[in-house]
Amino acid sequence: MNLRLATSAMLSLSLGCVSINAFSPAGTRPTISVTKGLYSATSDAASEKLLEKAARLREEIAALEGKTVEEVAQEAQGKKDVRLEAERKFKELKDVAVPFDKGRMLNIPEDTETMIFQAARAVEMAYRDGIKRQTVRLALVAEGDTFAELNQWPGGTQQMYREAAKPLTTALLREINPSSMQLLPPHIVDPPIWEFDGSALLTAEGREGPESDVQALVFPNTDVKYIKDITTIDEVMGDRLFMLINPFWRNVESWGFNIMAPGAKAKAQATIFDKGYDETYVFNRFSVRGENCAAIKCYPYDWQLFAYADDESGWERPIRLGSSETEPTSAILTELLNARPEFKQTKVMRQLQK
Repeated sequence: MNLRLATSAMLSLSLGCVSINAFSPAGTRPTISVTKGLYSATSDAASEKLLEKAARLREEIAALEGKTVEEVAQEAQGKKDVRLEAERKFKELKDVAVPFDKGRMLNIPEDTETMIFQAARAVEMAYRDGIKRQTVRLALVAEGDTFAELNQWPGGTQQMYREAAKPLTTALLREINPSSMQLLPPHIVDPPIWEFDGSALLTAEGREGPESDVQALVFPNTDVKYIKDITTIDEVMGDRLFMLINPFWRNVESWGFNIMAPGAKAKAQATIFDKGYDETYVFNRFSVRGENCAAIKCYPYDWQLFAYADDESGWERPIRLGSSETEPTSAILTELLNARPEFKQTKVMRQLQK
């Protein structure tokens, strides 16, 4: 598909009245809210303007990345083709497979690139199904580490953010294409982290305009500051995608009682849990019965449960244990582990016999 055809496809979407809010969540540009209407931009003048804008964007990217405009156009088209094919396959799985196996076809990611691709497709599907507020929990691994081993973070959340959360969230924001018509990769706004707790707000600014922006709040915790921040961001983002990445709570009970923050639990309930923030992608790793286990929630499927076992060569390989409609407990995983011949003996006994 050439640029003119791609732009024409964009123009076929129904547009509406646009209002501009002077407050910007990223502090760099205004927020645009789009009211649905019946106007359709079909005039030649409008088409030429969008073509010129797309051409300028490609020239800017080419200059920044030291490439030719043709190379940028080819890369954009290639990425779009990959996304469209992935969306087609996921739609087939959603329409056909969900009623039968609830996600049995899903495999555990072997590397961070696969995890990000899997997470991005889940986020996009949920967004197009009307879920505008989402929670994503990525497996936090540093570069060069594997999913089979649990990471140690002696530097706390700041180290976790620098070495894992920031690069993984940035990759996720670059991969997500909420409108499916985004031709160029977004610009990532990366503000300084909060030094005392390692959290940050990242923004993917769509090059087609602010209506394509996506925001991700990394490592929010139960401090009342984040309730206020989430309230503000929620209002500003409107119908656009806003994600909480690896928040430090499990449910509303995580707030508990705090004499310094009266009513925090009720505020969290109204601000976060009553608003949705569904877990659309989760890759949890943990130890059960001494075994390294993993559980994956990938919208719209059930939880898929795995455990890592040593093969003859000493490599850790994932083995699917089963699935669960709800987040699995240690008791469920222990029962599934005991039923598998690979885990009849404990990990220590298996290692002693080698």
